[in-house]
Amino acid sequence: MSPRDGVPQQRNAGIDVLRGIAIFMVMLLHFSLTYRLWHAGLLVDLIGRDWTYSLIGWGNFAVTMFFVISGFLIATNTARRDGGLGHVQLRSFYVRRFARLLPCLILALAIITILGLCSVASFAAEGPHPTSELLLGVLSVLTFFHNILMQHWGYFDYALNVYWSLSVEEVFYILFPIVCLVLKREWLIAIPCFLFIMIAPFYRAAHADNDIFYLYANPACFDAISIGCLTSMLARHWQPSVRQAIFMEAAGWIILVIFWLRGFDGAHVKFSFTVIALSTAAIIFGSFSRPSTIMGRSFLGQGMRWLGRHSYELYLFHIIVLGIMRDIVPGNSPGTVWQIPWLLTFLAISVIVAGGVARTFGDPLNRALRQRFLKVCKSGTISASGPL
Repeated sequence: MSPRDGVPQQRNAGIDVLRGIAIFMVMLLHFSLTYRLWHAGLLVDLIGRDWTYSLIGWGNFAVTMFFVISGFLIATNTARRDGGLGHVQLRSFYVRRFARLLPCLILALAIITILGLCSVASFAAEGPHPTSELLLGVLSVLTFFHNILMQHWGYFDYALNVYWSLSVEEVFYILFPIVCLVLKREWLIAIPCFLFIMIAPFYRAAHADNDIFYLYANPACFDAISIGCLTSMLARHWQPSVRQAIFMEAAGWIILVIFWLRGFDGAHVKFSFTVIALSTAAIIFGSFSRPSTIMGRSFLGQGMRWLGRHSYELYLFHIIVLGIMRDIVPGNSPGTVWQIPWLLTFLAISVIVAGGVARTFGDPLNRALRQRFLKVCKSGTISASGPL
């Protein structure tokens, strides 16, 4: 968005590339959890088991990157559109969020529910009452407490469990505009963000023996979104020079790679996610300060930008594609020779499905819902109109 309310601005190439890399690493992790790319195969032959696992196995860091990007973009666009975080329009904020999220989410959940009720293995709940557990799981995703349900039930549904991160984000964003309206001033809004950042490492350390808690619980994840929001606040008050922006972006990438490869096992669980979040924030800040990057214009960069622009659809539907594929060809069945072709098949189908859903379903319904519930004023600003 441009500094003028309601006037769109060209997307930031660097941030789209970062988001594309993150969703690619998430997809690679989920594929590898079934087909164990770090056990044997081309990657293991090239770089060894330890390096392969370090590259792929710590893919949960990519979700932390998403949280930071999300916090930055939500805070930035809200401040630009409404003239500051303290002036956020609640109806407009919630309409925009739900118009973007719900159409594709409902479609994905409908597919998972149908497949689960048909007892397709990857989509059926694993408990003693699979139908009721599946339906409760779907309800928990729609009402944003799926990660909390997982804390009580464990990994009870292969496909649904991936949607834990959506619950984290939306609980934060249900509260975020209310906090902004109550506190008004940015320095006051920053206080709860800093509190989340301080709490999260100690929460993760206290639950280091339970990955569902230290990876998926709200107190373990709110720090990354908060870091994104604080980065947005900083970006509105400080414009670094090109040299400073390049340095911050490069330093961010170096630190991110080092801590990614180090992982989050054992004692590293406490601060690793915070460091990944801070390094992601540095990359975002540098990219935001100099939007035109060589990486974003290269062939590989263009591909990553596409993945970044469709990251939400890929997030929702790649697990459906993978669930069907793993039921057709279970875990170790492909053999090492077919690992990479099977991976490329998974990526290609996921991209086709995500692009098709966005083009024919998600984007049209997003526009239709916004036109229905938001009124475009003559001044070019957006205001809420009609019942929510």
